[in-house]
Amino acid sequence: MDKKDFYFDLPKELIAQRPLENRAASRLLTLDRHDGSIKHGVFTDLLDKLNPEDCIVINNTKVIPARLFGQRAGVDENHQQVEFLLLNNKEGDIWEVLVKPGKWARAGDKLIFGDALEAEVLDITEGGNRLVKFTYDGVFEEILDMLGEMPLPPYITEKLEDKDRYQTVYAKESGSAAAPTAGLHFTEELLEKIKQKGVKIATVTLHVGLGTFRPVKSEKIEDHKMHSEFYVLEPSQANIINDTKDRGGRVIAIGTTSVRTLESCAEEGGRVAPNSGYTGIFIYPGYQFKIVDGLITNFHLPESTLIMLVSALSTREYILGAYEEAIANKYRFFSFGDAMLII
Repeated sequence: MDKKDFYFDLPKELIAQRPLENRAASRLLTLDRHDGSIKHGVFTDLLDKLNPEDCIVINNTKVIPARLFGQRAGVDENHQQVEFLLLNNKEGDIWEVLVKPGKWARAGDKLIFGDALEAEVLDITEGGNRLVKFTYDGVFEEILDMLGEMPLPPYITEKLEDKDRYQTVYAKESGSAAAPTAGLHFTEELLEKIKQKGVKIATVTLHVGLGTFRPVKSEKIEDHKMHSEFYVLEPSQANIINDTKDRGGRVIAIGTTSVRTLESCAEEGGRVAPNSGYTGIFIYPGYQFKIVDGLITNFHLPESTLIMLVSALSTREYILGAYEEAIANKYRFFSFGDAMLII
């Protein structure tokens, strides 16, 4: 299958640059994954589309303010400025980071960020990232909250005024470089109504890496190497999902990150096993889903691994047809955009 099979033309003005004031006020396009039929509505309509025996699966990862701005130690503050993007916590205070410009971050160099944080470059990775060790007084997470900025996707050009708007209301486990954006539409009130209806809510953790924005470069999508991300499925949450399957209910994943976690934990017979580790699962048309029956997701970039994943849950033709419908009706796209229910 070719990368170009997943191309569509998106007007730039449909790329949402800021979140709506009310999270749940976004629009909702519902696609019947079996026949391609489409319905338009608003996100709170989700309540009517769920059955009491269903289960939704949310990703409780929390985005860290991973973008830091500083300079080389011992130089004039107007020179040799650097930007860090925290990628992976290797151990303790040692992190893998992306540095711009790399020439100011050679092995042995020291960088300072305000008065509270210093980093020493330990090594340069094979991919050109840096391994650095941070030194500081206090609590690292609190220093990040004070100094760091949210690492917004490259297609968002406006500065985010409220950091919490790039977090889900149920964000708990720190570690992501990007938000699981399908979850941004939920409010505490809507989640409570979903619970009151009898729908179960199960939780997974998958820390979203910047690889989620990495373009597919190979023309044949089968040749693409998927990025790897850390996930956790606890035994209690696996039980909720398996009980749902036993009752004949549907498992509705909230976002592609929840899909990747669930399908990575799938066993024969349509059940999940608790697990943790790194998953590099790449889902594209032809994949046979073992756990996921439906998906809430945002509208994704052309030729991305994400549009390939959602196409696998339905068909490429139905998904691209739904995207054409969304564009014609001026839905908002990408991270702060509107939502799609595939069921």
